[in-house]
Amino acid sequence: MTKNISHKQPYPLGAHVEDGGVRFSLVSRAETCGVLLYDRQSGRLSKKIPFAGEDRIGNVYCRTVEDIDTESCAYLFYEEERLIPDSRGRVFPVRIPYGKERRLEDMKAGFLTEAFDWGEDRAPRIPYHQAVCYCLHVRGFTKHASSGVKHRGTFAGIGEKIPYLKEIGITTLELQPAYEFTEIPLKEERLQKLPWAAIPGVAEEENKDRAELNYWGYKKGYYYAPKAAYAASPDTSRELKELVKALHENRMELVMQFYFPREMKCGEILDILCFWVLEYHVDGFHLLGENVPADMLARDDVLVNTKLWYYGFDTENIYKRNEQPQCPHLAEYNDAWYYDMRRFLKGDGDMLGSALYHMRHIPAKAGRIHYLSNYFGFTLADMVSYDYKHNEDNREGNRDGTDYNCSWNCGDEGATRRRSVRELRLKQMKNAMCLLLLSQSTPLIFMGDEFANSQKGNNNPYCQDNAVAWLDWRGIERNADLHAFWKMLVAFRQRNPILRPEKELRLMDYIACGYPDLSYHGQYAWRPETGGNYRHIGIMLCGKYAQSHRDCDGAFLYLAINMHWERRRLALPKLPKGMEWELAFCTEPEYAGQEEGEEREALLRQVPPRSVAVYAAK
Repeated sequence: MTKNISHKQPYPLGAHVEDGGVRFSLVSRAETCGVLLYDRQSGRLSKKIPFAGEDRIGNVYCRTVEDIDTESCAYLFYEEERLIPDSRGRVFPVRIPYGKERRLEDMKAGFLTEAFDWGEDRAPRIPYHQAVCYCLHVRGFTKHASSGVKHRGTFAGIGEKIPYLKEIGITTLELQPAYEFTEIPLKEERLQKLPWAAIPGVAEEENKDRAELNYWGYKKGYYYAPKAAYAASPDTSRELKELVKALHENRMELVMQFYFPREMKCGEILDILCFWVLEYHVDGFHLLGENVPADMLARDDVLVNTKLWYYGFDTENIYKRNEQPQCPHLAEYNDAWYYDMRRFLKGDGDMLGSALYHMRHIPAKAGRIHYLSNYFGFTLADMVSYDYKHNEDNREGNRDGTDYNCSWNCGDEGATRRRSVRELRLKQMKNAMCLLLLSQSTPLIFMGDEFANSQKGNNNPYCQDNAVAWLDWRGIERNADLHAFWKMLVAFRQRNPILRPEKELRLMDYIACGYPDLSYHGQYAWRPETGGNYRHIGIMLCGKYAQSHRDCDGAFLYLAINMHWERRRLALPKLPKGMEWELAFCTEPEYAGQEEGEEREALLRQVPPRSVAVYAAK
């Protein structure tokens, strides 16, 4: 199977097909180490190739092995008597069902050998002001039987749901970790860590039951390979590429989360991201971890058109003083909007000023992703149903997960039959959607929030591969009113470009049209009240400042927001001659759909408690 062995450069690490053979490079301090070659079909060891002293450069062993049939070959590294999976492997041929224990020998790596026909594939490169983002877990999104897809819990299952995602206005998918990771620790690692592993008489099966499932995948992984257990077909690589291609054909994007622990080297992180852009055509990355070289990645020429999301970027140093990126690829992704807007929604004092800032703020040279719910914390439905976390199913004594949820149960904890509580919860979820989609940076929701999916008060389902974390699609019928409201709001946002400006509005009349682009109003027009006791505000947006407003519903919009528990008066400013205010929608059921009559006139005078009313000029 092998012939001559020759020397090569040590980088990049791992195994790489080159002219004349495969170059293997391993970082090791061991005196005895090398490569084990296996038959991919049978799994049998076919060749052991030890590294020699002359193969070592520093702590890197490297050599090229000729005449390897990469289509039928798999490999592992070894040190002394210990097997070492290649953390840079592109393919892991041994398919182990999700949640089943794996051994080290199951982590044999293979090679990407089959070319994929990308055809006319083009990245959509959707600007941030046009994007609506949707965060999902690949398995949890379609694993529930109610999903109705053929390939549940897989990349292919997401592909089957593309028509649905387009229907609800989604442009950009964000995947929780979908690179290869061990959801259950490898058996050898687990037996080394568990204190009872060496106790005589403790059965292997008992040890197995105690193994902890990592459903989310926020751990060091095999960053160059998509997760095989998330594929319906034997060819994981092809299945993911087909998903990306299908999304692009529908002008949708794929952004992948990557968690990097502190010990990851900066150059390795850059190599990983470039690999996924070149090999899988992904559109962006949400970077997680404490030591991520965000500013270095932002400057890289390969990633210049790739969306990069991180807690924050030093754009003043990334770009020159007067340089303005034509289409920013960087975006802030942090919890500032999340916590402040949750507190404003539930009626906390002294939050109005923060809410107004968050609703208008767009960084000067980057985008901003804002959200009221995410994979962590309460879902949208649980945010209005629980005051406290209920993580008992995680078997950690309800000690895991944050206690700071900024939530309000609307009068009852958890499920309730009280009609008044259920109605208030529905209104609060509609209010939340209004805050999300009427804010002027880039909105994101977590899967199922559009139809009030619940995790039963679990705000940290990192180990729940079951109905707690799986999306129950029956909620579309159960919560049809909320689902329809979401779709209406997305369509309203799309019809009114002033709600999604490219740059932050300036609160000035800089085109001399008689009105500022954005203005605030209180009990009297043009006189906003934003002190600590105020929880209501009127916001007027002048559509003339949108770059393209010919398809607007009207030249002016007015958002009447009242998060107080009592009615509050808000004045509507006078419009140009020949125009009048018309109610577009309201989250208060009593006034929803009312366009004329006494009810509408009453709403013009006072905004109902805990409600949002939106007017358009006609």
